[in-house]
Amino acid sequence: MDELLMTKKEWRQMNRHPDFLLNEVNEPQDIKGMSLDELKQLAREMRQLVLERDSAIGGHVGPNLGAMELTIAYHYVFNSPHDKVIWDVSHQSYPHKMLTGRKLGFLDPDHYEDISGFTSPEESNHDFFQVGHTSTSIALAVGMAQARDLLQTNDGDNIVAVIGDGSLSGGLAFEGLNNAAKLNSNLIIVVNDNQMSIDENQGGLYQGLKELRDSDGQAANNIFKFMGLDYRYVKDGNDLQTMIDAFKAVKDIDHPIVLHVNTLKGKGYEPAVKDKMTYHWRSPFDLKTGAAKQPASGESYSDAILAELDRQIAEGEPVVAMNAAIPGAFNLKQFQQKHPDRYFDTGIAEQECISSAVAMAVAGARPVVFQNSTFLQRAYDQLIHDMALNDAPVVMIVRGGTIATESATHQGSFDISMISDLPNIEYLAPTNVEELISMLRWAIKQTDQPVVIRQPEKPLLHGQATQTDYSNIQYEIAHQGSEVAIMAVGDFWQLGEDVRTELKAKLNIDATLINPKSVTGIDAEVLHHLAENHDVVVTLEDGNLSGGFGETIDRYYGPKSMKVLNFGAPREFADNVPLDVLYEWYHLTPKQIVDDVEKVLHAL
Repeated sequence: MDELLMTKKEWRQMNRHPDFLLNEVNEPQDIKGMSLDELKQLAREMRQLVLERDSAIGGHVGPNLGAMELTIAYHYVFNSPHDKVIWDVSHQSYPHKMLTGRKLGFLDPDHYEDISGFTSPEESNHDFFQVGHTSTSIALAVGMAQARDLLQTNDGDNIVAVIGDGSLSGGLAFEGLNNAAKLNSNLIIVVNDNQMSIDENQGGLYQGLKELRDSDGQAANNIFKFMGLDYRYVKDGNDLQTMIDAFKAVKDIDHPIVLHVNTLKGKGYEPAVKDKMTYHWRSPFDLKTGAAKQPASGESYSDAILAELDRQIAEGEPVVAMNAAIPGAFNLKQFQQKHPDRYFDTGIAEQECISSAVAMAVAGARPVVFQNSTFLQRAYDQLIHDMALNDAPVVMIVRGGTIATESATHQGSFDISMISDLPNIEYLAPTNVEELISMLRWAIKQTDQPVVIRQPEKPLLHGQATQTDYSNIQYEIAHQGSEVAIMAVGDFWQLGEDVRTELKAKLNIDATLINPKSVTGIDAEVLHHLAENHDVVVTLEDGNLSGGFGETIDRYYGPKSMKVLNFGAPREFADNVPLDVLYEWYHLTPKQIVDDVEKVLHAL
């Protein structure tokens, strides 16, 4: 092709890896005429591209490397998008994306950010759902099969769910299997068994899977057959010919079947094979050494929390730590090594984690539950009907509660509105590490109610704790001023400081700065006295405004003349938008906030 006639995008693509077979693949149809050797070369190329992209910007490493042959074989045998594949969690969907028109997002570093880390119908008609949370694929596939059968659109299309063994521990996976067995039509459930979740698998299910692997699928103890499903086992899911044959054997099947496939997570990159948890999702790293490009800094909020738990145990408190499959997010492996009998990982089962913690608390233990904001939503019913309704003194640490640049599937900005509406629960938002530990210490000692603490996500700040008993919230007036009062919640404390500085510089207003400490409890006395010499109250929260802390302050001042301005995130999904861009959109820069305050003051 004449280079002058090529687009800039095509030129970059062809010249980054000019000898790659992947350059010839624009849709799955393009691999169907390839030889086995060519398909193997394609797998090597695609592994290299996964590693190059992930080492540069971060991403899921092990899941994509391990599912490479499975994915190529799927697209070689089936006819996407006529045949439909649903990837559970979809953190193994990079190879699928490369084969379905999105290879530029892996070939060209300038386009790494163009594609989501998860399946997205907005990107391609080969994707059917935005999926980023676990255990959903079987239920989604069952629903698609039921609609296909109801509408009589079945003209030979296969519906395939790919689910990892780790995802099987989620309750929805069992619900999906249970209902899949009722179908009398085509449904293929691929269980990608790599003997890992995010961390180690947890629970009795995995002994059964081991028996199936050890017996080449012949063990009598077979949960899939027990649930009424047909079953086949594939011993080497990383062998292309084996996977092609396996898919050919089940294509167009007229009833539901489980294809149990044994694969190696991280295959092709030794560091990812040896350290599967670290390389499940990896921040940018040196491809040759595997070392992180940005080593962790010294102090951390997580380490401070674990040190306090150590102190509480030394003092005789019956503290236990619980989480659902994400110990790495909280450095909980350190706690497990010191206190193995006090550590409980429920696997991917947030509902089980909350309900078990409630029972522990009622029985006299002091459970401290560690949850990620964007995963906690899966246990919303348990928060209401187990934890809140029973007023059980569970302590919960929530991480990831923040406006962030993550995929729309991993928005952590809903936790304040999700939790603060529930009766009996106190949701605390510390601004610094000393305050965090003071809140944790009180939460463990008290036995009157559930207490949730929002762990800060921004760089660690030191400060002071002005309160030791949080049963009655007392707002901290960090700086007394007039005209404008700034209420900065948790991680937005520094933003509050910056807004106060900007107000002084631009409008010569000496604003009051307040640390509310809680997003559920209010200090009516402080709010009452603010009206004496303030015209505007500004609330800053690192989360969703709808149902958030700011609306609590709005309700208080509703019958009064005080003007209230709320700053946070609107009720929307933001998909892979840079944080500085989001802050501009949401009017979360000090200049924008002060400009908005100025408009209100001029209107008074």
